[in-house]
Order: sequence, then C-alpha cells, then structure tokens
Amino acid sequence: MTGHDEHDGHDEHDHHEHDADSVAIAVVTVSSSRSLDEGDPSGDHIVAAFEEAGHEIAVRELIPDDYDSVQGTVDRLARRKDTDAIVTTGGTGVTPDDVTPEAVAGLFAKTLPGFGELFRRLSYEEVGTRTIGSRATAGVVAGTPVFCLPGSENAVRLGVDEVILPEVGHLVGLAGREEAGDEAGEEEADETGEEEAGDETGEEEAGDEAGEEAADEAGEQETGETDETV
Repeated sequence: MTGHDEHDGHDEHDHHEHDADSVAIAVVTVSSSRSLDEGDPSGDHIVAAFEEAGHEIAVRELIPDDYDSVQGTVDRLARRKDTDAIVTTGGTGVTPDDVTPEAVAGLFAKTLPGFGELFRRLSYEEVGTRTIGSRATAGVVAGTPVFCLPGSENAVRLGVDEVILPEVGHLVGLAGREEAGDEAGEEEADETGEEEAGDETGEEEAGDEAGEEAADEAGEQETGETDETV
C-alpha cells in the first residue's frame, strides 16, 4: 500500500467516526386524501425499511397539504430530542397544493442539493423525463437531517432504499455533531458574558471604593485647613 493510499484510508476513517449505527426516524405523510387507518403504502414502506435496517421509528404523523402544517410539523419534530432524522412523503410535485419544498426551505440551516440531484438521476432510469416534475429535496433543520420524497410508493422505495438508508447514519452523525458544537459555543459565550459582567461589577465596586476613600481624604484635609485658619 502506498503512502497516498494510507492517507486516503485515514481520512475515510476520520470522516465516518461520528456515524450513527442506529437512528430514530420521524415519518410524515403529507396528504389531504389519505389516512393512516385507510392505508398509507408510502409511509408503510418507510417504516418497514428503516425498522428492517435496524433503526427505530420515533413518531409517525399524517398531515394535510398545507404550508403551515408542513412547516410547523417539520420544525417541531426536528427539535425533539428523540428524533434523529425526518422523512416526509408527498407534496413535492407541481400541482397548486404541492407545497412541501416551499414549506421546509425556510427551515433549512443547510441544504443537501445532492439528494434531489441523485434521486432524479436514479428516477430517470425508471420514469424517464417525467422525473423533472419531482422536487424531492433535503436539508438540515436544528441539527436534524430532513428528506422530502414524493408521495408515490415507487418513488419512496427508490429514495429510501437507494439514497437515504445508505447515508442516514453518516448524515445524522455529522449534523448532530454540528448542533452540539453550536450549543457548546452558546454555553461558552454565556459563561464569558457572565465573567465579563463580574469583572465590570468588580471594577465598578473598586472604583466606588476608591472614590469614597478619596472623598474622605479630601474631607479630612478640608477639616484640617479649617482648624488651622481658626
């Protein structure tokens, strides 16, 4: 093995050292026409695929095709301590009520453009040029990777099996590491602020004491001068 190969191997190991072996997934079906009781084959596949791969389902919800519902739900789930990643299905097409990409875009701290690009490339092999009508997207919200897939069961199978499952542990590890770093930075800033406030208070108190001493000395001098005059 050459030195170059060894270096590449070392980088690869470091790059994956934070990968999560098992992740907790929130599954969200975006549809105004389906219900969990009457059947949700796309959501069912997401659940089955992740559980078969050794992951767990933290929560499963079905919400209407509504901008506020999608945005509020994703934002709320991303901030749950028991949720590592979110997978949504539905609302990524081009009809007037397909608003999932717009609803989540404002939440993304980072976008993952490669997800949509790879999904459409793989989808082209199955549906041809019709794949341009898919607006599958992904990004990171509050340290939580969010993947938005179409509502079609075939599209969900493709996206979950071929794209998300192979990379979800890696992305969760990296995104969670970044969030932890942000929290540590905030705590450090708070501590620094408290120390600075303490220093300022100490300096003010020292200044007040010095001022009082100077005033006392000045008073004593004036008293002495008065006595001498008298």
